[in-house]
Amino acid sequence: MRFDRYTVTLLTLRPDAPVMTDDEAAALQDRHLAHGADLQERGLILARGPLTDQDDERYRGFSIWSVDAATARAQVEADPAVLAGRLAVDVMTWMMPAGNLQFGKVHPPRSIAEASGD
Repeated sequence: MRFDRYTVTLLTLRPDAPVMTDDEAAALQDRHLAHGADLQERGLILARGPLTDQDDERYRGFSIWSVDAATARAQVEADPAVLAGRLAVDVMTWMMPAGNLQFGKVHPPRSIAEASGD
């Protein structure tokens, strides 16, 4: 059997994350979303989004990448929320039977306002 391989990243809230005002956290989230949107528009990220309703509230986001683990790690470590010490990242390879997933082009949100808009 042939397998497709994808790099995936899991973002988690760091236990030592800096304390921020609501305005500071919102501005950082907008920079985080814009960074991810840029990577998705360039085709490096195939799909990404927040995690909700999980057992562990530290889990924040999950991304599927079209690039190798080293490239994904370099790009995600440049994320403003990672650089600010708010989020930590785990990088791994995900395998599944070939052809199991297909990805389409979407317009990724670049801000909280855009993500919450209808």
